Amino acid sequence: MAAQETLNIYAGPGLRAQELHDLAGTVQTAAFLATAVLFIVWFHRTRRNAEIFEAGVQRMGPGWAVGGWFVPVANLWFPYRVAAGIWEASVRPHPDGGWRTVPKTVLNLWWGGWVVSLLASRIAVGQWNRAREPQQIADTAALVAAADALDLVAAVLAVLFVRTVTRMQGERAAHGPAPAPALSGAHR
Repeated sequence: MAAQETLNIYAGPGLRAQELHDLAGTVQTAAFLATAVLFIVWFHRTRRNAEIFEAGVQRMGPGWAVGGWFVPVANLWFPYRVAAGIWEASVRPHPDGGWRTVPKTVLNLWWGGWVVSLLASRIAVGQWNRAREPQQIADTAALVAAADALDLVAAVLAVLFVRTVTRMQGERAAHGPAPAPALSGAHR
């Protein structure tokens, strides 16, 4: 390349690559928004169910099942606290009425995957917006692809979380309400 020629990455194949990137971003954003709405509606419903199953383990009100996702910084832990309350309330008690524990592995993997995906995406988008040189763009494209792969892992973990909580709540509902604790000295 002659000294006076400059590389124009936004012409020819470079322009086509940018157009494809923009289209993929639009489709990804639309899919994210649609699934986010569905997830938040489901999350709020399961929080309301949890209130019926076991109100005492709810650390946050049902409004936080929706609002917690939209409060900057707090959205990194408020939804997890709501989800932990949902998880605990959805566990079916033992037949004798005693409390049964279920490991929170699915809950923790889902939440960890979500937070890592969220942070990786923010870093990748920031790098992409600052990339100007061809090598920077190529390096950042790899970072964006890795963040997208983390998004897919987080999505699979979210599906696993949804299926597990839905199953737990179905079992809990089929079991009926937990027996009321006996009061000492109460007449029967």
